[in-house]
Amino acid sequence: MSVTTVPLRPVSKGGLWLMWFGVAGLIAAAIAFAVMSTPRIGFEVVKEGTGNSPTMSDVVLVKYEGKLDDGKVFDANEQAPFQVAQTAPGFAEALTRMKKGGKYKVTIPPALGYGDKDNGPIPGGSTLHFDVELLEFKTEAEVLAMQQQMQMMQQQMQQQQMPVAPPSGAPQP
Repeated sequence: MSVTTVPLRPVSKGGLWLMWFGVAGLIAAAIAFAVMSTPRIGFEVVKEGTGNSPTMSDVVLVKYEGKLDDGKVFDANEQAPFQVAQTAPGFAEALTRMKKGGKYKVTIPPALGYGDKDNGPIPGGSTLHFDVELLEFKTEAEVLAMQQQMQMMQQQMQQQQMPVAPPSGAPQP
């Protein structure tokens, strides 16, 4: 039995370079596709704030107005406290990019907002537009300390309001 061998021609150096350029082009195209297909928020600074930005565990106090594409206002508040992590993903991302005292215009695509489900006055698949002012923010530890302090003050006030019982054996009025 004989084995037939097929001679392979050597690959030229130019051919290897072309192959690597092709691989690099495919990788670049895949990265561009991934970046372009990932939903992102629109974030415009109207007035720059100062200091640090809140984190996902912080509690923020914001003034905001939310509108739909047609300009209809679906929600507004002069002083609304939120824990950043408990808001819609796009709103949370925007809050973590803000600074105290700043004013911002934020556009949230449906994938980072409420998706395809209706949410009160917001129809499913809606792009949300917000005008937001970050008034203040506190860390979770600061909020817990404030709550404990308020509870202690309430307990002290309740103790001061309790009638004091007369000592036993004292005449009753």
